[in-house]
Amino acid sequence: QRISISGIVRYAQSSGNLLQFDLFNGGYRVPVYAPRPPGLDPQKLVGARVRVAGTPATAYNAPLRHLIAVDVYVPVVTDFVVEKLAAPDPFLAPLAPVTSMAQYRASRTFADRVHVKGVVIYQRKGQDLFIKDATGGLQIKSREPISLSKGEVVEAVGFPEFEDYLPVLEDAVIKRTTDSRVNLTAVSPPIDDLLNGLHHSDFITMRGKLLDRLEEQATLPTGESEIKTILVLQASNRVFTAQAETAEPSRTLNSIPLGSLVEVRGVCFLQSAEDGRIQSFQILLPAAYDTLVLSRPGWFTSQHLLYTLGVALIVIIVGTSWTIMVTKRNSALKLLIHQRELDQKELQKAHDTLESRVKERTEQLKFEVTARKEAEVQFKATLAERTRLAKELHDTIEQTMTGITLQLNTVNKLFRQDPEEAGRHLGLIRNMVRLNRVDLRRSIWDLRSRELEQFDLYKALSLGASRIASSADVHVEVETKGNVSTLPEVIEEALLRIGQEAVTNTVKHAGARSIRIELDFSEPNVVLEIKDDGKGFVPETCPGPNEGHFGLLGMAERAKRVGGEIKVASTPGTGTVIRVEIPLLQPDSRQSTNEQIEYEENVADSNSDR
Repeated sequence: QRISISGIVRYAQSSGNLLQFDLFNGGYRVPVYAPRPPGLDPQKLVGARVRVAGTPATAYNAPLRHLIAVDVYVPVVTDFVVEKLAAPDPFLAPLAPVTSMAQYRASRTFADRVHVKGVVIYQRKGQDLFIKDATGGLQIKSREPISLSKGEVVEAVGFPEFEDYLPVLEDAVIKRTTDSRVNLTAVSPPIDDLLNGLHHSDFITMRGKLLDRLEEQATLPTGESEIKTILVLQASNRVFTAQAETAEPSRTLNSIPLGSLVEVRGVCFLQSAEDGRIQSFQILLPAAYDTLVLSRPGWFTSQHLLYTLGVALIVIIVGTSWTIMVTKRNSALKLLIHQRELDQKELQKAHDTLESRVKERTEQLKFEVTARKEAEVQFKATLAERTRLAKELHDTIEQTMTGITLQLNTVNKLFRQDPEEAGRHLGLIRNMVRLNRVDLRRSIWDLRSRELEQFDLYKALSLGASRIASSADVHVEVETKGNVSTLPEVIEEALLRIGQEAVTNTVKHAGARSIRIELDFSEPNVVLEIKDDGKGFVPETCPGPNEGHFGLLGMAERAKRVGGEIKVASTPGTGTVIRVEIPLLQPDSRQSTNEQIEYEENVADSNSDR
């Protein structure tokens, strides 16, 4: 059913092209959803009188069949009419004393907003704000996400309302002022003044005896959780409470002993009965330090007396039980001692027999363990030697054979067209065959690389890369950075073999025109980077050992063997970058590494002799 309703806009916000506002009519708030008119500022709509036409939607509590909410949905902009505009700047209205909220004014209606100014006493985020001026205190409710601190001077514009017969400023807009911060002084009113309705939302101080302490966990409208610590106090014959809201349990408040005389400072929050009379009051504590312990209770209290009687009763029960238990155990122990003396003699005989058998078995186990360790050492040495030989054959002979194959393909193409050039390539093939023999001899006898004996690492990389890339007309550039120094033999060997394997893979698979090799000696790592401009590949899908390709695996194992790591970066069409980082070892670490390599070489020599 389509309806038409008018009222005062109390709150407005927009989300995209949707305008949402609360319409106040006859003491009720009706949420309205309408299309947002072009150029309309939702905040300028607050306080205006509007008329809307649309379809109401209701929400019910199904089990109780209670109506709990009514919303109005406006389909088109033309059904939204502003009958009376709000004031352009509500903060230009005259300031009103906060105590005048509940006073009668013939010209004032609930559609009029009130402009007040005061000092912030306390703010409960997402709930309300308490301010104070020269006349008294006032509770202000606002949905604005503004954070204020105690002592700030603010102005507020909102709609006056009553909650439980007490004034409150709702749907307020808050603005900071340029006034300096004010040090608040709490008043100490008589309890009779509070019960007569005075000092509501004012900053007061009260003294009382701590009777009890409660702790509750609550959830704020923002979704955050908080801990409410409630102190039950007694002043004269009147019991009241002081409440502090904190994110964590308050150690200060929880440490106050019951029966202490305390002084609390905070916001006075009156609570009225159905007939409007003040029934009780509560003090909202802005912080835990607003509670001062004036005197602590004496030691001889009812609680301590109960503790003392309980401890004494426990001691008597424990003493009596222990005496009975000791008596029974003494009787049983006399019998056990006699029986154990008899058993001791038999155990001594069994012990002597067992000791001789254990000695025999220990000798037998030592022999078996020694034999097993020797077998494990021999097996590990054999496995390490097989792995080393596999890497050496792949990194030397296989790479050289690849270069020979490329040279033979070149000779085949140039044999008839340019015999002289073909002859030069045959000469290169002979040199490569000779080098292959040298590498094969080194792999068999595990000798040091001939290239490393004749040249340094930079020259060895340059010579090896040029030999491999010359047949494919690939330009090779080698560059060094940092302070060039001699590295441990095992690291030089690893870097040379990784560089040769990377260049071989580029010539075979990448179709590159140039290769750039960079050797960086900057501490704490030595870095070898091989970059080409080939066609690239996807590292995650490239062939591996299951397809018979061991290049990347061999390079990774060589880097890992000397404590380094290898990174491969490549995408189709952009070339490939292989980066090897090996930490420079300390002298004692190098010595231990060389000793390990020498041990493996001795094992390899002994296996070769066999």
